[in-house]
Amino acid sequence: MAPKRRWVLLLIASYYFYMSWKAEYAILIFISTIIDYYCGLKMGEIPKEKKSKRKKYLYLSLFVNLGMLFTFKYFNFFNESISSLLGQFQIDFQGPVFKLLLPVGISFYTFQTLSYTIDIYNDKLKPSKNFGKFALFVSFFPQLVAGPIERAKDLLPQFDQYFEFDYERAKSGLLLMCWGFFKKLVIADRVSIFVNMVFENPEEHYGLSVMLASVLFSFQVYCDFSGYSDIAIGAALVMGFKLMDNFKRPFFSTSMREFWTRWHISLSFWLRDYIYIPLGGSKLGVKRQYLNLMILFTACGLWHGASWTFVLWGASIGIYVVIEHLTAQKRKHYFETSFWKNHPKALKLAQIVITYSFVCFTGFFFRGNSIGDVLLMWKNMFLFNQPQLTFLSEAYYLKNLMIAIGFIGLMESVHLYQEFKGSARLKISQQPLLVRWAIYAGLIFVILNFGILTQKEFIYFQF
Repeated sequence: MAPKRRWVLLLIASYYFYMSWKAEYAILIFISTIIDYYCGLKMGEIPKEKKSKRKKYLYLSLFVNLGMLFTFKYFNFFNESISSLLGQFQIDFQGPVFKLLLPVGISFYTFQTLSYTIDIYNDKLKPSKNFGKFALFVSFFPQLVAGPIERAKDLLPQFDQYFEFDYERAKSGLLLMCWGFFKKLVIADRVSIFVNMVFENPEEHYGLSVMLASVLFSFQVYCDFSGYSDIAIGAALVMGFKLMDNFKRPFFSTSMREFWTRWHISLSFWLRDYIYIPLGGSKLGVKRQYLNLMILFTACGLWHGASWTFVLWGASIGIYVVIEHLTAQKRKHYFETSFWKNHPKALKLAQIVITYSFVCFTGFFFRGNSIGDVLLMWKNMFLFNQPQLTFLSEAYYLKNLMIAIGFIGLMESVHLYQEFKGSARLKISQQPLLVRWAIYAGLIFVILNFGILTQKEFIYFQF
């Protein structure tokens, strides 16, 4: 289909996709689109030498977008926090409570459209003249509700390109979608059986049960979110569009700093470019750099949810990254003058284990229902004089756990190959015809026969 007609169909499909959830909330996307389109045009009319005159339009964009995000996602949280704080001083404060349903994907499309106006303000992007194509950029359905968070300079030009059907590209996209469904349905939704049981009843589980739940949750949230990203990227690829990679095997990271270049990459880069660097990054001295890192990761936690557990999750990661910076030289000297010098593979493995352990440890904040529950689970995790893994005495749980562990092992074997050898999809494409299609059929068979096919939302839809 020619570009002049294709974007119209995609725009209609994108709004239909979102309105099938809750039609009236599409108004919020439309408001953001109108405001940012207008602000972009106005800033584009002002020469870059008079950048200060663009500020009022940038502020308008920030006020409208962040205002809607605050109202629907954060108002009640801040209201309750202020009320609780004043209550400590015997001051009775009861602000209004908004009973609003959180719009699906509001954090994603808000950040995506804000990057557009900020880039125009900084003269890194020219405003779009076509309102319809800009509206499609804001609402493009494959990545609308859970990313990746795309930049206008990368996605908008693709709406003007002409695509002919490409068999290899479509096959690659469909295979990536199947891999995403495998991660979501076969692994994430299956391990949720154990994760939910432990996290919803923290007072009943101890020692190995809590440890197992934390490990399984790390795979649940990874497979759930990266699974959606694979489906989104694959669906776009089938239609001819290239979206950015959002995950690159994060559990192979040797540090938390590296972890955040592999996990939710589009958000990490957004926070870096629009919060960390504008604050001064690492250019204003070491102390300011550490403060900026704390602000960066605390904002990351708050982005994920309006709860103190998410704030503490982000802050704990910030503290860890700051410690990594503080100890970098000493650790480097130690590694170069000790046992580890002659055992680089063992060193890398140890660093991976330590980083992954911290991911699991902070995952309690991410999944826990309250700070009290998190503290209780941390306490119970080290109690081995209580019954351990009692739920495995039931055949149902044991069977599901064995299935989950088996497929996690399969997934990590693929990731291991990708980490050290290259693209698994490329390797498969080089196999004989019968082998290739046996792999494709096998993957579909596994999804249909081992997937949890009851309707379960993706975890990141709530963000």
